[in-house]
Amino acid sequence: MSLLQQGVSVSLVDLVTDVSVNLYAEVLTQFRRSDPTLDPSSHLYTATLRARKPRHESPSLDAWYYPMTVGQPLPVIPLWLTDELRVMLPLEGGYEETCRILGIA
Repeated sequence: MSLLQQGVSVSLVDLVTDVSVNLYAEVLTQFRRSDPTLDPSSHLYTATLRARKPRHESPSLDAWYYPMTVGQPLPVIPLWLTDELRVMLPLEGGYEETCRILGIA
């Protein structure tokens, strides 16, 4: 929460299948926001959030939410480095490399 309040972009990747808490929904609640694409029954997701305070405007919270399904490739998500600069982070490649290194396939 405090990272977002400081203007830092935060990405969440929730791959835990046996916990029914959705951190993304909790963060939205704390900021008094909602996301019409959020499926409360989906507990596998990734999301990127960034709080911005444009000059002469009220603060805003930008959010990119991607529900995930077991057995499907992980998405490519935005990772904001500055207010205007982002890179796209392909999660699937990192997951595959981690499995290879750990010998779990």
